[in-house]
Amino acid sequence: MSIEYSVKEVKNIQYDIHRELILRCQADDRVAQNELYKRYAGAMYNICRRMLNDDDDAKDMLQEVFVEAFLKIGSLKELTTFSAWIKRIAVNKCINAIKKKRIFAISIDESIDPTEETESIDKDIIGNDAKKVMKALEQISDGCRTVFNLYLFEGYDHKEISQIMGISESASKSQYSKAKQKIRDLLKTKKFHSYGNE
Repeated sequence: MSIEYSVKEVKNIQYDIHRELILRCQADDRVAQNELYKRYAGAMYNICRRMLNDDDDAKDMLQEVFVEAFLKIGSLKELTTFSAWIKRIAVNKCINAIKKKRIFAISIDESIDPTEETESIDKDIIGNDAKKVMKALEQISDGCRTVFNLYLFEGYDHKEISQIMGISESASKSQYSKAKQKIRDLLKTKKFHSYGNE
C-alpha cells in the first residue's frame, strides 16, 4: 500500500530534515556537515565561479566559505535562513578576495548614463543560452563583471552594491550598463553565435 503525501506535507518533511541537519551541524556533527556541504556546494561554487572567473580560485573559495560557515553556524538563530546566510558568506568572501587582489578597478568609468538602463537589455541577455552568457561574462572587465553578478544573479540593488564595493550608486549603475552592453555586443559576434552549436 503506497502512502501519498500532499505538497504541503512534503515541504514540512523537507523542512524538518533540513532543520535537523543544521542543528546537528551546530553540534559539530561531521556527518551532518558533509551532508549540508553536498546540498549547497554546487550553488555556492557557481557563485564563486561567476565572481572570481577562475575554476581553481572558485574551488579554493568554496572550501573557505564552508569552513567559515561551519565555524559560525552556531550563531545562526533562524534556521530557515541558512541558504541566504551561506550565500551572503560566499559573496562577501569573494568580494574581499577581489579587493585584496585589487582586481576591481580603482577608477570606475561613470561615462555611461545610468538612466539608460532598460529591462529590454536584461531580457535580451537572459533570453540567450546560459553557457553563452557565462562565456561572454568571462570576457568583460572584473569591475563590470562583479557589479553585473551582484545585481543580476545575486539580487543586490545598486545601493547595496555601492556599500559593498565602496563605490557610488551611479558608478554601480554605470558599470552594470557597461557590462550589459559589452555582453550584448559579444553575444552578437560570430564566435558566440556558433558557441555551443559545434
